[in-house]
Amino acid sequence: MSERLTVLKTYKLYVGGKFPRSESGRVYEVTDSKGNWLANAPLSSRKDARDAVVAARKAFGGWSGATAYNRGQVLYRVAEMLEGRRAQFVHEVADAEGLSKSKAAEQVDATIDRWVWYAGWTDKIAQVVGGGNPVAGPFFNLSSPEPTGVVAVLAPQQSSFLGLVSVLAPVIATGNTAVVVASENAPLPALSLAEVLATSDVPGGVVNILSGRTAEIATPLAAHQDVNAIDLAGADEVLAKELEIAAADNLKRVLRPQPVDDWSAAPGTDRMTAFLETKTVWHPTGSLGASGSAY
Repeated sequence: MSERLTVLKTYKLYVGGKFPRSESGRVYEVTDSKGNWLANAPLSSRKDARDAVVAARKAFGGWSGATAYNRGQVLYRVAEMLEGRRAQFVHEVADAEGLSKSKAAEQVDATIDRWVWYAGWTDKIAQVVGGGNPVAGPFFNLSSPEPTGVVAVLAPQQSSFLGLVSVLAPVIATGNTAVVVASENAPLPALSLAEVLATSDVPGGVVNILSGRTAEIATPLAAHQDVNAIDLAGADEVLAKELEIAAADNLKRVLRPQPVDDWSAAPGTDRMTAFLETKTVWHPTGSLGASGSAY
């Protein structure tokens, strides 16, 4: 019996619910921690970044307009799909980060749990950061959170899967859409996550995933007039400063890099509230007659 050849996987970008190659036709070699070749990943261009923003903006209305409960159901479905492909992600994370299979399994399990955690928050965050405000007058005064819009997310460089999900999930859980720049040296778990998103209930364009040189992709995203916010988790200090200056042109919300020693630690709500706006509505209580009685 002849020895069969392994069918190598072709990794592609994820933009607008589809899997295009980079418009430039470029790829770059991805290696493991020992320098062994793993795959060729797409080397995204500025045009790819602009296309991803267009897709994210197109998807924003439907995603932000969905009920919070529905978004929670969709995120939970992603966790279900990840659970079914657990073995694949354990293999990819082990290769990407130079971990043993057992350590990689811990990272993947924590990642799946992180999706479930944020799925549970979708219809609860409004109760934490919104509510009725006491005012001196016959008015209802109500504050409620609303998504910021299109958010560019630079995934952490060293945590290829858990770190990625920890910065992506809170963005979409609160109704934003995302353009993700995967870890430059370890993009394969992110590109495989795209396959999970495409076969779950996440509408096309809600998450767009690009791989390549972080600085090359992030620069046009930071300067893009239709990007409302940017998370600089995957940028070093020099790049973060440059991107922050570029982002100031249209007053983007900027979340500067925060040192994270352990991505598996409880994340809190900070990354959800970072990309929420607060809408406050005043409404007359409907005072009745001279007595001032009201409902």
